[in-house]
This record gives sequence, structure tokens and C-alpha cells, in this order.
Amino acid sequence: MAKIWKDKDVSLDPIKNETIAVLGYGIQGNAQANNLRDSGLNVIVGLSKGGQSWKKAQEDGHKVMSVADACKAADIIHVLIPDMIQAQIYKDEIEQNLSKGNALSFSHAAAIHWGWIKAPNFVDVIMVAPKGPGSKVRETYLEGFGTPSIVAVHQDFTKRAWNRTLGIAKGIGSTRTGVIQTTFKEEVETDWFGEQADLCGGSASMIINAFETLVEAGYQPEIAYFEVLHELKLIVDMIQRYGIAGMYRRVSETARYGGLTKGPMVMNNETKSRMKEVLGMIKDGTFNEEWISDYKKNGKNAFDRYMKELDSHQIEQVGKKMRHMMWPDSTE
Repeated sequence: MAKIWKDKDVSLDPIKNETIAVLGYGIQGNAQANNLRDSGLNVIVGLSKGGQSWKKAQEDGHKVMSVADACKAADIIHVLIPDMIQAQIYKDEIEQNLSKGNALSFSHAAAIHWGWIKAPNFVDVIMVAPKGPGSKVRETYLEGFGTPSIVAVHQDFTKRAWNRTLGIAKGIGSTRTGVIQTTFKEEVETDWFGEQADLCGGSASMIINAFETLVEAGYQPEIAYFEVLHELKLIVDMIQRYGIAGMYRRVSETARYGGLTKGPMVMNNETKSRMKEVLGMIKDGTFNEEWISDYKKNGKNAFDRYMKELDSHQIEQVGKKMRHMMWPDSTE
């Protein structure tokens, strides 16, 4: 069984007198910096000068510095910049400004696990990974609740690494719901697998194939959109709240019987076999090498050829019309 910590199990005292430099002020950086500060911790924000994030962080009341200066001033350096630029920022601005006993902290394990960043042996290397987007991390904190996190220690130079890890988790509000122990290896492999096989890739491909099946059979695309995409959120919300069995107990008897008997016809052993193939590509580094190579060659344009194809698909064209009907004031 995984080790779980709750709010009563964790104290902020071990990091009360430490300075936490949050590097990056995107969705996660914004949320975590504000939560840590509101929990009474000493937070500074490290950013590239001149960007919009610098002004926003200042407006939110933070002391803002260059990444290099923030690292010099910090005890804990919480790296929340995008994965694909972490290695370069580390080389240019972080590495030479590390001091003995610092902690390098992350919310995703990829840079350490795959060796994009090779931390020196005189620092702690820790991770607090919220299981939700930054907007939810901030929203639940302000509601007096929190977003659960998974936590890990990769390197414990000071013998205080777990106190620091759990202190950050408490500071962002995660111990209010609970934090679960993991490893850097487990976090990155399961996170990437979930994104590819289920949460993003798998679910989107399933929706598109279901939509095409109905439209090719002669059904109106607007009706197909409602049945295979729009209503999916209602089902996912029930699964998240009540579990899979709880969802089945809250849908119609026809939906329950049909789902239980025909779902395995669609998502079958062949699908599972392909999922295992995807997991294998993650574990042996094939996907990492592919992703790094494509990003080095094309940068953010690495996605373009796939996104253009998706944007032109009928489900997206119909979807824009249907969403505008339901939410006329929204912009996409």
C-alpha cells in the first residue's frame, strides 16, 4: 500500500524559515506561488525579465527577480517552467547558482528521470506533483480544500528532503485532501502513459472514432456530437466522484446493461495490447527520444501537422457551432 499523508501529519515548521523560489508563473507557477505565500511561507518568483508574467507576478504581490538571482536567494528552487526548456534554463541560470544544501523541486519528474537535468550531489531533489491543473490547485485552496498531489524524494543530501517535500505539499493545500508517496520513475512513466493512452490520446481518439461511426452510418453530425462528446463530461464527472461502479448505478438500466456488455467489445484485449506497446515505448525511452528529437527540430511547431489535421476534422467544425449555440458569449 502506498504511504499517504494528511494535513494533521505534516508541519510547515521545517520550511518556515526557508526561501522558496518559484521559477515560472504559468498556470502551475501562478497557483503554487500564491498558495505557498498565502500559507505564510517566504516566496519569491524567478522569471525572464520583460515578459507579461513578470508584471502579473508583481501585481499579485510577489517579489520578482531574474531566474539567476532567485536561485541565488533561495533555499528551495521550485522549477515550474515548461518541461522542454528546463534543461536549457538549468544550464544557463540555475546550475551555477546552486548552493550546498539547496533543494531542487519539481512538479513533474521528466527532467530528472530522463537526465535532461543532472543535479549535483550536494542538493536535495524532490517532487510535489498536483493531480490537477493549476487553476484547480488555486480554486480548491481558496475554497479551504485542496488538490491531491503525489510526492517523491530522488536525492536526500540534507536528510531533510522529506520535510521539505511535505512542507511544500502542505503549503499548496494538497495535504488537506492527501498526498501519496511515489518515485520519480513511477510518476513520469504513469503520467505519460495516462496522457497518451487514456486521458488525452485515448479518449480523443475514441470520441473521433465514435463520431465517425455514427456520421458514416447516416446520422446527423450534430446529434452524433451530443451523444459521443458532449455527454461524456457528465459520465466522467460521475466516475471521478463515485467510481466506475458508482457511475453504472446512476445511469439508466439500458445504459448500464449496454455499457457492461458491449464496452469490452470496443475496448478489448487488442486495445490493451496496444496500450502495453505505448507503455513499453515510454519505459524504454523510445518516446522520450522521439519527443526530444522532434522538439529540437521543430520546436513548438512539432504539434502543428497533427493539430491542423484535427482542426479540419468534422467533429471540430460541428463542435464550434454546437458550443456557440450553448455558450454564445464564449470565445475559442
